[in-house]
Amino acid sequence: MALDKNIAVLIGGVGGAKLASGLVEAAAPERLSFIVNTGDDFWRLGLKICPDLDTLMYTLAGLVNLECGWGVADDSTVTLDSLARHYQIQPWFRLGDKDLATHLLRTHWLRQGRSLTEVTTCLAERLGLRATLLPMCDDEVPTIVDTLDRGELGFQEYFVKYAWAPVIRAIRHLNCEKARLSEQVRKALLEADIVLIAPSNPWLSLAPILAIPGLRELLERLAAPVVAVTPIIAGEAVKGPTAKIMRELGLDVSAREVARYYGGIIDGFVDDLRNEPFETEGLRIVQLDTLMIDQADKVALARALLEWTGSWTR
Repeated sequence: MALDKNIAVLIGGVGGAKLASGLVEAAAPERLSFIVNTGDDFWRLGLKICPDLDTLMYTLAGLVNLECGWGVADDSTVTLDSLARHYQIQPWFRLGDKDLATHLLRTHWLRQGRSLTEVTTCLAERLGLRATLLPMCDDEVPTIVDTLDRGELGFQEYFVKYAWAPVIRAIRHLNCEKARLSEQVRKALLEADIVLIAPSNPWLSLAPILAIPGLRELLERLAAPVVAVTPIIAGEAVKGPTAKIMRELGLDVSAREVARYYGGIIDGFVDDLRNEPFETEGLRIVQLDTLMIDQADKVALARALLEWTGSWTR
């Protein structure tokens, strides 16, 4: 089916990691390249934290906390508990002790002058991953959320500290105009036979990737088909603030709206069976069961998706 195809996936968040878990079973992992959102990245207690990269890395390595979809399974919080107890530092961003090992090593290597791409490759290889994990760029491009009630917030403040409760007015990506597309990301896209956009939050997880200068233009001129998967099922998001953000931005909470958001960069769109069917001129649309409850669901969706996209070209 797709064992002989190179597949590039734009991805972020827990929803994206679910699809990735299915893809590594449905396709040859060595031919998979995941281009991961780093707009969520930030510095905490002197450590470089890359939440979306780590969620994907832990998921593919079989280490993820399945209950919440992020972090390391069976982790403890002795270090942060000690900070709170003895030094009155409130740990609103919870870092487990096992998870800290990743951040310590990442920060150490970055301070040695290695790029985030190089560091990510080293971490993934040491965890035995066969797929390629690529940060969307090596520059820091933090997502800034402008809210009605708390003004501008860093992404993790908005998402974690305030549990995505503030009402959004706008979202911007700091320094994105200066960011450069890495050669590894460019190569992965140019060599891809299929490009997928995961069912991640379009406005928080995928917009930062698409904001990198030259990325949209590259997607538009690729020979490979570009296909997006809906994050909206029956008028809601399975998890997270996608539907809430769409309402706050004055958008219709629907798969059609998501397809419209991706505009001219996609050739195909995977809608969910539970959604009202729609048509858009020039866009191929298929309805599949995109609700990934267990591993069997993830693999089934990945196989159906690759079977559909693997039979046609742009």
